[in-house]
Amino acid sequence: MNTQETQEKSSFWLIMSAVFFGNFLAVLSITTINVAFPVVMEQFDATLSTTQWLMAGYLLATGIVAPIVGYMGDQLSYKRLFIFALIGFTLSSLLCVVAWNIQTLIAFRITQGVFGGMIIPITMTIIYQVFPRERQAYAMGLWSLASMLAPVIGPTLGGWLVQYFGWKSIFVLNIPIGLISIVIVSKFIPFYRLTEKKTFDFLGFLTVVLGSSLLLLSFSHGNDWGWGSWKTLSLLLSGILLLLFFVRWELRIKSPLLQLKVFKFPRFRYSLMLNCIVTISLYTGTLLVPLYLQTVLKLSPMDTGLIMLPGAIVMAAASPIIGKFYDRIGPFRLVITGVLIIVAATLAFSGIGTHTSVLYISLLQLIRCLGIALCNMPLTNAAMSAVSSEYSGHASSITNWARQGLASLSIGIFSALVVSRTSYYMGAGATTKGVATTMGIDDVFLIGTMVAVVAIPLTFLLRVKKKKPVQHVAV
Repeated sequence: MNTQETQEKSSFWLIMSAVFFGNFLAVLSITTINVAFPVVMEQFDATLSTTQWLMAGYLLATGIVAPIVGYMGDQLSYKRLFIFALIGFTLSSLLCVVAWNIQTLIAFRITQGVFGGMIIPITMTIIYQVFPRERQAYAMGLWSLASMLAPVIGPTLGGWLVQYFGWKSIFVLNIPIGLISIVIVSKFIPFYRLTEKKTFDFLGFLTVVLGSSLLLLSFSHGNDWGWGSWKTLSLLLSGILLLLFFVRWELRIKSPLLQLKVFKFPRFRYSLMLNCIVTISLYTGTLLVPLYLQTVLKLSPMDTGLIMLPGAIVMAAASPIIGKFYDRIGPFRLVITGVLIIVAATLAFSGIGTHTSVLYISLLQLIRCLGIALCNMPLTNAAMSAVSSEYSGHASSITNWARQGLASLSIGIFSALVVSRTSYYMGAGATTKGVATTMGIDDVFLIGTMVAVVAIPLTFLLRVKKKKPVQHVAV
């Protein structure tokens, strides 16, 4: 290996470390806070309905900011925007540590969510604008590792930190990693700008932020307010109408806030649809498995996290390997295998009972995580590599916007379904609350299986037809 190749390899790993840890911190911060709720409620004498905004507010902020990252990256350059987002995320983590009441802690968490919501699409975009094509699939394997590992390991890490170091340690952890990432990004990511500066689309910005906010609010609180309540339906309808106006407006103006031209690329469209289904499957397990373990089997948050940990380890091992195999066999074989595994494992989950062994639950979760790992990176890489570099920032913004919205929607709807089905079985004469809850969870896993089945025929759209060789006729 010559000196230039050695430098390129070290540069790849330095840039990738900043991309990995930035993405990991942003996603990890969504899930680590959950286990700290009881401690925070006690310290600040707050109710659960108020404290849950520590998670809901963060999710809302990440979903609202996602659509505008493409425009901001085009104007500032993605290097500058990444540094800005990391500084903001680190400072807001510090502010969370010194919060003096529940209201300020919620405000600082929402601020943290704004910067965390920037980091996720920025890191994806940098991979496709900085690394050469032959390294992109492997880099996306590592990026996917961060985004998949964080939601699974979050409860375990959060439980350990809260138990031994207090709830503030969840935010203290972000500070040194954030500072190291800032230094690496400043030194090793090159400055570049692929597009000319353009005028700011204020009307597009206003409608997309307001529309996203209304939709995410209705998704997050539909379970509490009731999905048929006037408050939920009015927010849902208003959000949909505003986003329909936004789409129409963006297609008409010369300098749109979000380049919807990326949907002209067929592979991007198909991959995004499949990515949405995989996101629903991911959050189905993230919600239902801990719910079953803690409410039916009466396990502690720490034990629950440990049971889910093998799945995280499988994803950790699988993601970089899948990235290496991607260029050799393409997305179709990886994704169809992953989808079939997800369908089979989710269907198996729909048959669990009140005395199902913890080992069996852990094994099923491990298998589901393997299926999700086989889908996640190949789908994201298939979508992003289909889009030209100048639009990659907008493609990553749309991808993460859709994921965030579906994460909130999935959690809200599946939570409501578990509650309604549990109530139904209690009314139908189920012997205990545990039996009724288990039957309700089984029903929702069955619905999750049906959603995953929809992905099977869509996967065949990823196949690329081989071009026939041109036959030269001798003259």
